[in-house]
Amino acid sequence: MSARILVVDDLEANRRLLQAKLSAEYYEVLTAQRGEEGVQVAKRERPDLVLMDVMMPGGIDGFEACRRIKAMPETRHIPVVMVTTLDDRESRVRGLKAGAEEFLTKPIDDVQLMARVKSLLSLKVVIDELRAREANGRRLGVIDEALAPDPLDQHRLVSGNVIIVDDNQHQINRIKAALGVEHRVHGLGEGDDAGPPDLAVVSVAAKSFDGFRVIARMRSVGPTRHLPILAIVEAEDRARAVRALELGAHDIITRPIDEEELVTRARTLMRRKRYMDALRTRLDQSLELAITDQLTGLYNRRFLFTQLTPLVQRAQCGGDVVSVMTLDIDHFKRCNDTYGHDVGDAVLQEFAARIATNVRPMDFACRMGGEEFVVILPRTSGDIACLAAERLRRCICASPFRAPGLAMPLDVTVSIGVASTESGEDTPESLLKRADEALYEAKRQGRNRVIGRAASQAA
Repeated sequence: MSARILVVDDLEANRRLLQAKLSAEYYEVLTAQRGEEGVQVAKRERPDLVLMDVMMPGGIDGFEACRRIKAMPETRHIPVVMVTTLDDRESRVRGLKAGAEEFLTKPIDDVQLMARVKSLLSLKVVIDELRAREANGRRLGVIDEALAPDPLDQHRLVSGNVIIVDDNQHQINRIKAALGVEHRVHGLGEGDDAGPPDLAVVSVAAKSFDGFRVIARMRSVGPTRHLPILAIVEAEDRARAVRALELGAHDIITRPIDEEELVTRARTLMRRKRYMDALRTRLDQSLELAITDQLTGLYNRRFLFTQLTPLVQRAQCGGDVVSVMTLDIDHFKRCNDTYGHDVGDAVLQEFAARIATNVRPMDFACRMGGEEFVVILPRTSGDIACLAAERLRRCICASPFRAPGLAMPLDVTVSIGVASTESGEDTPESLLKRADEALYEAKRQGRNRVIGRAASQAA
């Protein structure tokens, strides 16, 4: 995986050493000598990862530089790894609280460094893809610019459900005590009513089960594929720490567990998960907007043809028959002219609701535009489709429509045309055309009725 990595260190020898190691792995390396310069380069170049020294003379140190990078919306999603000679607990926790994803002590173990870099870059790739799709959605106008508070904001408290996979009861109790202040914490098999987990803490030093297999399993199944995993390893067991990262753990913490470090790492993982969940949710919403009619909530014209085309093509090749019904509200223009477009919109919404609640789950109810609607009925012959259309007509006409501002409800009727695939020459356009012709025939015969149109009748 190629990526751009920014190395910030005041010593040229350190910069050259890291640059050589990273270049050997085919990473593109940017460098900066001071904290202020590092912040500016990060803002300008948008690297994929920042390796930041802590102790830099003059200006701001690595802690402050990290805080500034994490404070800017355009760079706060970039992972930062603090690289320093400091090996005390206070410095490590301080770096994590500043927003850093990892705190590595010099001299750096090359294998551990590269494993951590690859792990963070893999996560960054996913975030970048989600961010790019969101940006496209904004340009197309299908994602609202007004967003919820940024989950990556370091000052926001993010609570969630934490599951512990461990066989050391003393360690489990310590984890529960540390994380229970902010989160709902339970062991494996407990808290079934707590909802889906937001973080898994997995011990790879457990004696009664294989922690590596647990991590691999979580990464391979859908419900936990995107679940953040914090792996617990022995302090001197670097090989197992690297293996945990390679299998998909997002972060590691060493035994004996420092409770403040545990809380800080959990916050970071939880914020990132919330951020990625928010991106995925907005993308799902943008996809829904792209195929949904905004007024009625039914599928739109674009979705209609994406579903109807393959169904007709399969029918052409001897597959199941497909039918369509086109529906048009009788005298809808009169309703708009008499009562106004607000009432007309309310009628359309109620009309769509009655369609949606009276078709099968396998059917596709769509709005073509105006007062015209189409329902696609897969694996349905013409005679069955006509029966379904008549039942739908009766449901729509069964009770008057109520609209805000109207003293009396409105009686609304509907005319429906039905057509089905009957030959290998059918196309989506010809099928809809026959249904439209049947609809116009229903209008000519007095409206409020269903007419079916066979291919022979259209010839």
